[in-house]
Amino acid sequence: MGLIHRKTAESFLDESPSPHYEQNHEPKVVNLNDNVDYNTDFQDPRTALHRGLRARQVTMIAIGGAIGTGLIIGTGAALAKAGPLSILISYSIVGFIVYMVMCALGEMAAWLPLPSGFTGYAARFCDPALGFSLGYTYWFKYIIVTPNQLTAAALVIQYWVPRDQVNPGVFIAVFLVVIIAVNYLGIRFFGEFEFWLSSIKVLTICGLLILSLVLMLGGGPDHDRKGFRYWKNPGAMKAVYDTGDAGRFLGLWSTFVTATFAYLGTELVGVTVGEAQNPRKVIPRAIKLTFWRIVVFYVLSVLLVGMLVPYNSKSLSFANKQTTGASASPFVVAMIQSGISGLPGFLNGCILVFVYSAAQSDLYIATRTLYGLAKEGNSHPIFARTDRRGVPIYALGLSALIACIAFLNVADDSRKVFGYFVNLVTIFGILTWISILVSHIYFVKARRAQGVFDSQMAYTAPFGLYGTYFALVFCVLIAIFKNFDVFVHVKGREGGEHFDHVNFITGYLGIPLYLIMIFGYKIIMKSKGASPMTADLFTGKDVIDREEQEFLAHKAAKQKKMPGGWFYRHFVAWLF
Repeated sequence: MGLIHRKTAESFLDESPSPHYEQNHEPKVVNLNDNVDYNTDFQDPRTALHRGLRARQVTMIAIGGAIGTGLIIGTGAALAKAGPLSILISYSIVGFIVYMVMCALGEMAAWLPLPSGFTGYAARFCDPALGFSLGYTYWFKYIIVTPNQLTAAALVIQYWVPRDQVNPGVFIAVFLVVIIAVNYLGIRFFGEFEFWLSSIKVLTICGLLILSLVLMLGGGPDHDRKGFRYWKNPGAMKAVYDTGDAGRFLGLWSTFVTATFAYLGTELVGVTVGEAQNPRKVIPRAIKLTFWRIVVFYVLSVLLVGMLVPYNSKSLSFANKQTTGASASPFVVAMIQSGISGLPGFLNGCILVFVYSAAQSDLYIATRTLYGLAKEGNSHPIFARTDRRGVPIYALGLSALIACIAFLNVADDSRKVFGYFVNLVTIFGILTWISILVSHIYFVKARRAQGVFDSQMAYTAPFGLYGTYFALVFCVLIAIFKNFDVFVHVKGREGGEHFDHVNFITGYLGIPLYLIMIFGYKIIMKSKGASPMTADLFTGKDVIDREEQEFLAHKAAKQKKMPGGWFYRHFVAWLF
């Protein structure tokens, strides 16, 4: 057996109850500070996370946590490349895929909320090698994406403070210190901070949707009722690389990459399961809200943008040449074309919030992923150590130290190389979805083989394994063909006119790295995959059951003492 399975057996044979579990640390209630490692050191307070994320915080993170520049800016490039119907189709299909991924993750998390998140599910239900590869590829992704977000924040500030006045490195340093401080102060502070940032993002998107709807119906200064005019002229779909239906299909497929990038990070909820209060109720609720977020924020946004801006607009072409900020957003193009000139500055401030929030949550994900690897025995044990606030301080320290490479991004020559790294790790997001879906297939087969039926589950994926298999097939197709245009002849292309070798390497290198880590682990550690009858579904479940009962009892007692009437308890108290 592999290292993880050997370590699991040893830890449970030697385990004895810890007084840490019996303590009640106010204001966290009945063991909600304590997290349980279901693989090693089951009740060791030295490696325990704290269940400090409240239901409203997890809910808001699920709704607005992953909304970023991929939606508010990235849709412009896809629209200009393939047309409004193409982006509507691609965002809808990828949105459905993401919902299937989240449902699969939600079913496993509601049964057994592991502190190591979906890397733990992959190791426990499928194969330790998959958990190892998934954990490190996911960590690689976020230690590269975090400094990239910090650089983007510094570039956004150049809207108000030009580069020649203040070096962008100053703002990178300020943002880096702040996100480290927020992550260091504990999960309760991080959760509250992210709650309000997500609220701002949700309000911003809602405002943009309402404004876009008004402009589309002719309520703008130009009083032009646009409707579906641009779907007729210049057209709903734009041909790319070829003419006719083939060109339109290639244009449609090219937008799947942009759509996938916009949805990356949605699985953040799966990282929080080890620190969420009453996860069996909170996580399924968050998963259900993901569906409405996809429909309202993503699908409706691309529909309205496609109705307001034609794909051949010169203003849209100019916006796509911008690096970041409001000038790069198709929403700003729609405002300017409708005669509104005063909102881009305000929207730029909102984009700054988007980017900062992304950097903060990215550092959180990187920290918890490295922590999960250590808990599974796949990294040095020191990265599993937590302080009195339940923060994996050593994992945070290493992830934050690597984030300092953002300062290299200030120089133009190193920024190009850094862009290659970002392109390299983007594929890891798709591979993460694939790993979650594979883990869910193994989990469902295991629970059915071991007599755990749907009626015993706190939450089940609404489309079952059919939805999981559908999403898995599409994810594999996107991973394989996402960079198909590197083979297309493009005159004057920097990476090569006939074959773009640079983007081919950076776009696909992640797949062999992912596979090498899987098979390398299996060969070196001699690990064996879990069969339906041997997959461990129950270790640690009794502790979660007990925590849930105690939490509900404490909550019921607390509600009896709560001041105010029914209105206060249901509509006001959740804010505090």
